[in-house]
Amino acid sequence: QVQLVESGGGLVQAGDSLRLSCAASGRTFSGYAMGWFRQAPGKEREFVAGISWSGGVTWYADSVKGRFTISGDNAENTMYLQMNSLKPEDTAVYYCASSRALSRAVNDFGSWGQGTQVTVSS
Repeated sequence: QVQLVESGGGLVQAGDSLRLSCAASGRTFSGYAMGWFRQAPGKEREFVAGISWSGGVTWYADSVKGRFTISGDNAENTMYLQMNSLKPEDTAVYYCASSRALSRAVNDFGSWGQGTQVTVSS
Protein backbone atom coordinates (compact mmCIF):
# COMPACT_ATOMS: atom_id res chain seq x y z
CA GLN A 1 0.00 0.00 0.00
CA VAL A 2 1.19 3.49 -0.80
CA GLN A 3 2.03 5.92 1.98
CA LEU A 4 1.57 9.61 1.24
CA VAL A 5 3.16 12.59 2.96
CA GLU A 6 2.11 16.18 2.24
CA SER A 7 4.30 19.22 2.74
CA GLY A 8 4.55 22.84 1.71
CA GLY A 9 1.73 24.43 3.64
CA GLY A 10 2.06 27.68 5.52
CA LEU A 11 0.71 31.10 6.35
CA VAL A 12 0.46 33.52 3.43
CA GLN A 13 -1.40 36.66 2.47
CA ALA A 14 -4.22 36.88 -0.03
CA GLY A 15 -2.82 36.94 -3.55
CA ASP A 16 0.29 34.96 -2.66
CA SER A 17 1.30 31.55 -3.98
CA LEU A 18 2.22 28.22 -2.41
CA ARG A 19 3.27 24.87 -3.80
CA LEU A 20 2.23 21.75 -1.97
CA SER A 21 4.00 18.43 -2.43
CA CYS A 22 2.77 14.88 -1.92
CA ALA A 23 5.51 12.26 -1.70
CA ALA A 24 4.69 8.59 -2.07
CA SER A 25 6.51 5.61 -0.69
CA GLY A 26 5.82 1.92 -0.51
CA ARG A 27 4.34 1.81 -3.99
CA THR A 28 4.56 3.87 -7.12
CA PHE A 29 1.77 6.05 -8.49
CA SER A 30 1.62 3.97 -11.66
CA GLY A 31 -1.90 2.84 -12.45
CA TYR A 32 -3.49 5.18 -9.94
CA ALA A 33 -5.22 8.50 -10.11
CA MET A 34 -4.18 11.01 -7.48
CA GLY A 35 -6.05 13.85 -5.92
CA TRP A 36 -5.87 16.84 -3.63
CA PHE A 37 -8.63 17.54 -1.16
CA ARG A 38 -9.09 20.13 1.56
CA GLN A 39 -11.03 20.46 4.76
CA ALA A 40 -11.78 23.71 6.54
CA PRO A 41 -12.88 23.81 10.18
CA GLY A 42 -16.48 22.75 10.55
CA LYS A 43 -16.79 21.76 6.90
CA GLU A 44 -16.69 18.50 5.01
CA ARG A 45 -13.63 17.40 3.08
CA GLU A 46 -13.91 18.61 -0.50
CA PHE A 47 -12.26 17.78 -3.79
CA VAL A 48 -9.71 20.27 -5.14
CA ALA A 49 -7.87 18.67 -8.07
CA GLY A 50 -7.10 15.30 -9.60
CA ILE A 51 -4.59 13.83 -12.01
CA SER A 52 -4.53 10.65 -14.02
CA TRP A 53 -0.99 9.59 -13.41
CA SER A 54 -0.23 7.75 -16.60
CA GLY A 55 -2.35 9.83 -18.94
CA GLY A 56 -1.76 13.27 -17.52
CA VAL A 57 -5.45 14.09 -17.50
CA THR A 58 -6.32 16.68 -14.88
CA TRP A 59 -9.57 17.98 -13.41
CA TYR A 60 -10.39 20.69 -10.91
CA ALA A 61 -13.05 22.01 -8.62
CA ASP A 62 -14.67 25.12 -10.07
CA SER A 63 -13.53 27.13 -7.07
CA VAL A 64 -9.85 26.67 -7.92
CA LYS A 65 -9.91 26.35 -11.71
CA GLY A 66 -7.52 28.83 -13.28
CA ARG A 67 -5.68 29.42 -10.00
CA PHE A 68 -4.41 25.97 -9.00
CA THR A 69 -2.39 23.53 -11.10
CA ILE A 70 -1.87 19.85 -10.28
CA SER A 71 1.15 18.03 -11.65
CA GLY A 72 3.27 15.00 -10.98
CA ASP A 73 6.75 13.62 -11.31
CA ASN A 74 6.66 9.87 -11.91
CA ALA A 75 10.41 9.50 -11.46
CA GLU A 76 10.26 11.14 -8.04
CA ASN A 77 6.88 9.63 -7.05
CA THR A 78 5.79 13.11 -6.08
CA MET A 79 2.66 15.08 -6.87
CA TYR A 80 2.35 18.85 -6.63
CA LEU A 81 -0.33 21.46 -6.26
CA GLN A 82 0.70 24.94 -7.36
CA MET A 83 -1.67 27.42 -5.78
CA ASN A 84 -1.71 30.98 -7.11
CA SER A 85 -3.85 33.99 -6.27
CA LEU A 86 -4.73 32.49 -2.92
CA LYS A 87 -7.86 33.67 -1.15
CA PRO A 88 -8.85 33.53 2.52
CA GLU A 89 -11.49 30.95 1.60
CA ASP A 90 -8.68 28.62 0.49
CA THR A 91 -7.70 28.25 4.14
CA ALA A 92 -7.89 24.56 5.06
CA VAL A 93 -5.92 21.44 5.75
CA TYR A 94 -4.91 20.01 2.39
CA TYR A 95 -4.68 16.25 1.87
CA CYS A 96 -3.48 14.06 -0.96
CA ALA A 97 -4.88 10.62 -1.69
CA SER A 98 -4.90 7.91 -4.33
CA SER A 99 -7.69 6.27 -6.28
CA ARG A 100 -8.27 3.70 -9.00
CA ALA A 101 -10.87 5.99 -10.53
CA LEU A 102 -10.85 9.41 -12.15
CA SER A 103 -13.16 10.72 -9.49
CA ARG A 104 -14.05 13.70 -7.32
CA ALA A 105 -15.67 11.65 -4.60
CA VAL A 106 -13.95 11.42 -1.24
CA ASN A 107 -15.07 7.82 -0.85
CA ASP A 108 -13.25 6.80 -4.06
CA PHE A 109 -9.91 7.81 -2.57
CA GLY A 110 -7.69 6.15 0.01
CA SER A 111 -4.20 6.09 1.46
CA TRP A 112 -4.75 9.58 2.84
CA GLY A 113 -1.77 11.59 4.00
CA GLN A 114 -1.71 13.45 7.32
CA GLY A 115 -2.44 16.80 5.70
CA THR A 116 -0.70 20.16 5.56
CA GLN A 117 -2.21 23.40 6.84
CA VAL A 118 -2.70 26.32 4.47
CA THR A 119 -3.76 29.61 6.01
CA VAL A 120 -4.47 32.65 3.86
CA SER A 121 -4.86 35.96 5.63
CA SER A 122 -6.78 38.86 4.15
